[in-house]
Parts: sequence; C-alpha cells; structure tokens
Amino acid sequence: MADDIEARLTAVPAPTTSPAAGGGDGPDDYLERRTLRRGSAGWLLLTGLGVAYVVSGDFSGWNVGLDKGGFGGLAIATVLMGAMYACLVFSLAELSTILPTAGGGYGFARRALGPWGGFLTGTAILIEYILAPAAIVIFIGDYVESLGLFGLTSSWPVYLGCFVIFIGVHLWGVGEALRFSLVVTAVAVAALLIFAVGAFTEFSADGLNDIPVDPNAFGSNSWLPLGVLGIWAAFPFGMWFFLGVEGVPLAAEEAKDPVRSMPRALAISMGILALLALITFFAATGAQGADAVKTAGNPLVVALEGDGGPTALSRFVNYAGLAGLVASFFSLIYAGSRQLFALSRAGYLPRFLSLTSKRKAPYLGLIIPGAIGFALAAATGNGARMLNIAVFGATISYALMALSHIVLRRREPQLERPYRTPGGILTSSVAFVLALSALVATFLVDKDAAFIALAVYAVALAYFAIYSRHHLVASAPEEEFAALAEAEAELARD
Repeated sequence: MADDIEARLTAVPAPTTSPAAGGGDGPDDYLERRTLRRGSAGWLLLTGLGVAYVVSGDFSGWNVGLDKGGFGGLAIATVLMGAMYACLVFSLAELSTILPTAGGGYGFARRALGPWGGFLTGTAILIEYILAPAAIVIFIGDYVESLGLFGLTSSWPVYLGCFVIFIGVHLWGVGEALRFSLVVTAVAVAALLIFAVGAFTEFSADGLNDIPVDPNAFGSNSWLPLGVLGIWAAFPFGMWFFLGVEGVPLAAEEAKDPVRSMPRALAISMGILALLALITFFAATGAQGADAVKTAGNPLVVALEGDGGPTALSRFVNYAGLAGLVASFFSLIYAGSRQLFALSRAGYLPRFLSLTSKRKAPYLGLIIPGAIGFALAAATGNGARMLNIAVFGATISYALMALSHIVLRRREPQLERPYRTPGGILTSSVAFVLALSALVATFLVDKDAAFIALAVYAVALAYFAIYSRHHLVASAPEEEFAALAEAEAELARD
C-alpha cells in the first residue's frame, strides 16, 4: 500500500516553472529557494513568542470593554473568551504536531476543509496579522509623543522608523529576532507584575461597580450597568487579553522538535496570559474605579495616578507600556510574514512572496506587508479601526481552525497524533461556538470595521476563485500532506 501511495503522489504535477508563475524556479530548486531556518526556536523562545503577541493588550485596549459592559460584563466576557482561547490552543497543539509547518492554521484547514477552507482560514489570519501591526505602530507613536521622547510626535516618521528597524531585525535571522522579542517581552511582563503590586495597595472593591447603571438596558444592575447585552458587546475586548497567542504554530517549521515543544509552549504561554489578565484587570479597575479607566488610552497609568499626577511608578509603567507595544508589534510582523510565506509557497498567493534570503528569512514576506502596514498607518492614523478589522479576521480564523480539529478527529481518527487535545471534539466545539459568538459581537462594536474586513475578504476570494486555485504547488508541504490523505482515502475505497 505504501508503494501505491508513493506512486500516486509522484504523479502529482510539479509547480509551474514560468517566470510569471514563480520567478523562474525549476521543479528541483523551487522549495530549496523557499526554506526557513529549522531548529532556531526551542520551547522557551516559542513561549516568549506566544506572550509577546498579546502583551500589549494588557497595557491598553481591554479597558474599553468596561465602557461597553461594565465590570461584570467585561469580567464574564473575559472568562468566556479565555475559555475560547484555551480550548483553541489545546486544539492547535494537537494539529501542530500533525502538520508542523509554517502554514499554521491555514495548513490545518487545508487538510481538513480542502483548498477553499485553507484559503479562507489563511486569508482571515493575514487580515489579523497585517492590520494589527499597522494599528499598534500608531499606538507606539502615541506613547512616544506622550513620553516626550526626542521631541517626536505620533506621525509617519515614527511609523516608518519602527517598520524599518524591526523588519531589519527579522531579516537578520529568526533566532536573533525571537531572542530580541523574548527580552522585550520579559521587561513588559515584569512591569505588569510591578504595576499590580503598586495598584493593589489602592484597591477598593467599591470601585469595580461605579459605572452609572442604564435603567433602560435589559438586566442592568450595578455589576452589569449596560445590561446583559453588554456582556456580548464586551467580547472583542475580553479577547485583547489573549489575541494573537494562536500564532505560535506559525513558528513550527523553525522550531526545535516541534512535536514536543509546540504543545508545551502553547500551554505555558496561555497560562501566563491568563494570570496576567486576572491581575491586570482587577488591579487597574479596583485602584481608581472602573469609570475612571474605561476610556483611558493608558489605563494602567491612570490607575496609578488618579488625580495626583505622575509618580515614579506610573512613569516606569508608561515606559514599560511602550516595551509591551514593541514586543507585540515585533512578533506580529513575524507571524504575518510566516503566514504569507506559507500561502505563497503553496501558490495561494503570488509565489515570489515566499522567496527566502541567504539567512533563510522570507524577505518579501516581511517587506511587502510592512509597506502595506506603514501606508495604512500613515494614511489613516486610526489604530482602533484597524484593530477592530484585525479582530474580525481573527474570529473567522478561530472558527475555521476549531472546525478543522473537529473534522480531522471525525474523518481521520486513525491519524497519528503525538499530542491529543484534552476533551477531544468537545473542546474544539466549545472554541467553535464561542468564536462564532465573538464574530457576531464585532458588529456590535464597529459595524464599519466588520464590513471593511468583509470587503477585503471578498476581493481575496475572487482572486482565489479566478486565478490562484488553478496554480497551486503540489510539492508544498501542506499540499503534499493533503495529497497523501486523498491517496490513502482512495486506496481505502478501493
């Protein structure tokens, strides 16, 4: 049977070799020119990557959920979104040991849901990882201006400098990039812990429910001042404590022993993020009250200062907030480049985007999304809108990745799984339902952002339907894996 399968796979056509299709690559060197540096990241660097994706969300953004649902509404939303991410992470841990390639969620969906499912998932992930850095670089500019660093204002020179410097580090090499990310992330996490110690000295439980109650909202009370619907409206902001951790599997192709290190890194990073969410949420809200921090651009600083003006600790936290933004900005650039690399290598996007340098960095996959992100940041200056678009893309990808786990468990129960998700299909089903709920909630927060994301999605799908689905690369890892599954299924039917 093995020989029969191998023969069927050998018969799959090689990639197109014309310059228009792939930059003049021949069949033999196509993948050689599109390889990443393997074995560059162990479980510690992968854990740091998972925390780095998210840590900026602890410093700002989440608090707007207080304005949408009050303390109780945001608390419930955070617990539900935390459960969604935990279930999703355990599902991805299993999938990443089955297919440890740079495709991440796209690769999992390609195997489970076919080319259309793979492209739908990969495009949603790209929307998240291209828009989020564009939003965060604006927030970095705001921090630079508020801190009075070098007399700079939040403007295009700052945005350009961030993209040039940090893309340059990524071009230097993945190992160096992830080590830099780990150091900056460690500073940000330490600052959050120090903040919590200072804020809890001013903690008052009465401040948690000081937002005025809307008497017209269904089910409203002191804990749910905006009513039951406020819980749902707060979903996207509960996600900010965890948004991005699902990107760790994108590093699987560059990881040391991904079968062992990937589940470990995902579990530890999720545990760290849950702890940080708990202490940040309670400390910041209880120190000065929910009403004081609900719309603040820098809620942790407001929680420490109140009406008393800057302190040594608040200044330190302010600088650390900048470090947190840099960590997330830097790591999200990495995630976007790897997703773009995988989709391009398999032919879903133009193949030249997956070419790698002598240092095994996907240079065009870094530079082109960076250029798009810079252009969006410089042209709009609307970081909140771009983050809402990113969240919309993220929720679509979560639902499709959870569905991929369910489909593979049911359709291919015999598939070798070095790691198995605790709870199996029940776990991924919880992630699937909550992801769909979060997707609908994005329309409650910013309908314009949701429709912009849908428009981008529609353009991408038209490109796939008309062109790229007819030019997929059979020798790409995700396509070979899918072809093997099809060959095995055909043999089983025979």
